[in-house]
Amino acid sequence: MKLSPFFYIALTTILLITITIMSAMDFPFNWVFYLTVIGQILVVVMVYKVLTDNYTTDKTFEHFYEDRPIEPLDIKAENEKFR
Repeated sequence: MKLSPFFYIALTTILLITITIMSAMDFPFNWVFYLTVIGQILVVVMVYKVLTDNYTTDKTFEHFYEDRPIEPLDIKAENEKFR
């Protein structure tokens, strides 16, 4: 079963937030230390999974952001205005 890279992002984030809370609550050092080592390994795995994911898109920088759609810019026409 292929897991989404978002799973690794969520798992790593939850673990690192848990470590922060545990260190603030004075948990035993060995617990925090071993979980920190596991967290560092998970960060490397997460980066690897995100970078090697087979993700493609047809979007370009002309589409700007999807949460706030705007008309695609005509870069050539914009450059001609300033000449």
